[in-house]
Amino acid sequence: MRILLCVLLTGMTLAATLSNADLEKRLAQWKPVDMPYNPAGLSTSERQVVEKLVQAAQCIESVYWRQSDPEGMKLYQTTKDPYLKRLLFINGSRYDLIDDNTPFAGDEPYPPGRALYPRGLTRDEIETYVEKHPDQKDAIYSQYTVIRSKGDRLETIPYHVEYRQWLEPAARLLREAAKLETDTAFAAFLEARADALLTDKYYDSDLLWVDLRDPKIDVIFAPYETYLDGVLGVKTSYGTAILIRNEEESAKLELYRKYVPAIQRALPLDRADLPSKEGQSTPMEVVDAPFRTGDLLHGYQAVADNLPNDPRIHEKKGTKKIFFKNFMDARVNYVILPLAKQLMTAEQAAQASGAGYLAHTILHEISHGLGPAYSRVDGKQVPVTEALGPIYSALEEAKADVVGMFGLQWLAENGAIPETELPVFYASYLAGNFRTMRYGVAEAHGRAEMMEFNYLCEQKAYVRSGDRWAFDAERMKPAIASLARELLETEATGDRERAEKWFAKYDKMPPEVAQALAAVHGVPVDIEPQFSWPVRVR
Repeated sequence: MRILLCVLLTGMTLAATLSNADLEKRLAQWKPVDMPYNPAGLSTSERQVVEKLVQAAQCIESVYWRQSDPEGMKLYQTTKDPYLKRLLFINGSRYDLIDDNTPFAGDEPYPPGRALYPRGLTRDEIETYVEKHPDQKDAIYSQYTVIRSKGDRLETIPYHVEYRQWLEPAARLLREAAKLETDTAFAAFLEARADALLTDKYYDSDLLWVDLRDPKIDVIFAPYETYLDGVLGVKTSYGTAILIRNEEESAKLELYRKYVPAIQRALPLDRADLPSKEGQSTPMEVVDAPFRTGDLLHGYQAVADNLPNDPRIHEKKGTKKIFFKNFMDARVNYVILPLAKQLMTAEQAAQASGAGYLAHTILHEISHGLGPAYSRVDGKQVPVTEALGPIYSALEEAKADVVGMFGLQWLAENGAIPETELPVFYASYLAGNFRTMRYGVAEAHGRAEMMEFNYLCEQKAYVRSGDRWAFDAERMKPAIASLARELLETEATGDRERAEKWFAKYDKMPPEVAQALAAVHGVPVDIEPQFSWPVRVR
């Protein structure tokens, strides 16, 4: 009764404070784009597998909303206002992900821990509590527990218990898909992933997933990312994507794949913090994603992913890099190139391209798996996520961006790609900075690229020319190398204070940038994917 009353009151507050015109203005920042499902080339059984995977993914959508904003979910399910309903769905909550998480439905402030922690519980309070109850530390810091208050104690509930109502049917549907699948390796993975959903033990199924070789159908189906957790930065949220392999584009990735060990060795970091990548297969694939749910659907639309995030997998197998071609094409055509024309000098805007943006995206995802596997804290190996806490997500995104550009420079310097391609990469990178900075610094990617932009401006690698911006190719190389060193060393040492001070210095939006971004016209902030299947929230 209390929850329902809160939702009704929120709706009343909204009606008194926001008009449809206000909502329409926010919605205008999102471009609806069709992401059709094309079953051509799939056998009858493969099409049946896809249908089962879509049904399983629908279950995960219901879990995600309960992690993100259960009250927002109730409002989404009950509101009759189509504008509000659409904006709630885009954000997966009542908080605008591209406006520093400001509430657009009611005035309840954004909770940093979403629904994963008791409202108002802070990191300092948790750390003080753990000092007094060290036996609970592992459970409290687990990626797969929800924390609740119970009197003066904190209670941890495993994900597979808290969300069993939706995980059980999801697991059943994965098993049904496995029975239809003729690829025995993929079928074995689906069975193992079904087990993991009901135990929160993902290691074995992650190994199977990374070992898949060029699957025609693939799937992301797990709680991987920590973007919802602004308290400890360790709690994962569920996300899914159905993947159909693009054979022609995937074949082009071999150029980058073979140089991964050499780029790792070349990074500006002590060799002791650079585990060898020799012998790791570094699986990469270009796919179309005809369906997504959970944290892969709401807000920022990822065009690539690098998974799993488990450092044990990184050490033993490496990671799997996935590039979503249909999402990449939409981003470049509707956002990147139009932004370049409005914010960069004409000459350099013309150099930005889909190919240049794709090249950096590929190296970005590769670079998530490069650098240190663990932080060194008090002589012990500690997961980087735990060592750095909430700042980790932004720092890791920045590291992948900058090390990715470092990798492209290394490839050019060593003759793997023409050095004449570097201006194309730099132009596409700068255009991409502008795109992501529009998210604001409350979003991990936006905060990362705001920091990168300000640092590169300080180093005069980016220069302002009238009301436009340009890169200085000669200054880019040393600036990228020095920034890569800073970010890699911070991860290697697990120095949270160093990371927080660095971002505090560089993650503020300069007035001239804010003014330029505000003056952009006719360019959406991101796309709003429209699938062949409706996404259901239950």
